[in-house]
Amino acid sequence: MTATLKLVESSSYHALDVANAVEYLARLPNIQEKLGGNPRDWAVKEVGDGNLNLVFIIEGLQGSIIAKQALPYVRMVGDSWPLPLYRAHYEQMALSEQFQFVPQRVPSVYYYDEPMALIVMEYLAPHTILRKELIAGNYFPQMAMHMGEFLASTLFHTSDLNLSAEAKRQKMTPYLGNIAMCKITEDLIFDEPYFAAPMNRYTTPYLDDIVMAFQGDTALKLAVQEMKWRFLNAPEALCHGDLHTGSIMVTNMDTRVIDPEFAFYGPIGFDVGMLLANFLMAYYAQDGHAEIPHERDDYKNWILDMITETYGHFIARFTQLWQSRAGEAYQARVMSTAEADSMLQSRLKQIWQDVLGFCGVEIIRRILGLAHVADFEAIKNPGLRANCERKALLLGREMLINRPRFQCYSDLHGVITA
Repeated sequence: MTATLKLVESSSYHALDVANAVEYLARLPNIQEKLGGNPRDWAVKEVGDGNLNLVFIIEGLQGSIIAKQALPYVRMVGDSWPLPLYRAHYEQMALSEQFQFVPQRVPSVYYYDEPMALIVMEYLAPHTILRKELIAGNYFPQMAMHMGEFLASTLFHTSDLNLSAEAKRQKMTPYLGNIAMCKITEDLIFDEPYFAAPMNRYTTPYLDDIVMAFQGDTALKLAVQEMKWRFLNAPEALCHGDLHTGSIMVTNMDTRVIDPEFAFYGPIGFDVGMLLANFLMAYYAQDGHAEIPHERDDYKNWILDMITETYGHFIARFTQLWQSRAGEAYQARVMSTAEADSMLQSRLKQIWQDVLGFCGVEIIRRILGLAHVADFEAIKNPGLRANCERKALLLGREMLINRPRFQCYSDLHGVITA
């Protein structure tokens, strides 16, 4: 890992821009062949609208590509918050591993330039970002099935259910170096929303009371720290690490997952909880996007159905994969079929409890911490926005402090819609 970090942080790195991206990319193997024509005729635009990176679309006569380059700082803050470039190393590594299990759910990687912290990959078209589509109120009938498949396949295949103990440790070890990205998660998700951190922001003064209440809520903070403990000490499978609706690209018939630069080995329920939290925030935000009262009630119901279906597909596929497990956990030489089935139910219960907790912390941090979601931010009326956010915050707290109350999703449904 030391050699890799030295290579990525080398002096040959420089940030690309629209003016010099073509010249640089034209020198990379096979890129000119993919795009076609003379590089002078390629069209380039920078479209990165996230918190961290540069993202270029390059279009040629025969095709298009995406070039994603890490910056040495957090883009949304500036160079006052330095960030190591080596996160691109983990992103391309995670994409390549995910591609082994669900090649139809991630973009293909064409080239990785380590000194430049640059990944050249498939341009997903006509795909659009799921978060924007949920704000617009559009439907995607295949998405829940696709995401359940992605979650089950990537998490199962990188766990001890599929791998020998030796293979699991070998796969896990390289990701231990993704320290800076895990530290961001530890600080922004589990700690800062619960004290007066300098970079926190929220819809003030409308949420001032709930902010103060949460900062003094011992039961809530203990529950959050329990989830942080799980994050730190349960390396069960390779997690995407930042699975939200802004990291999913969709069409009516296709779904792709992008941006796993936060990849780490962690609890199986982490990715699932993060994703469901973002669906729930989309649900609560709908009243703020409706032009007339109850205009989006049917769409809200569809989002709830989508949550049920996503988790249902995840459980169904995970259970199916369990039957073919070849790893060192729950081996047939020790356990009968009935005993193994009992352990499956036990594992699924643990995963669900983790899903609840990680879902709760994601909701709270996206409203009271630094990095917010457009679902709420796009609501121009601050009072209306705060009303939507408050409902989500109260659900997040309930999910955290009363996890044992909710034995399955149907137990939670009534609280969501209350």
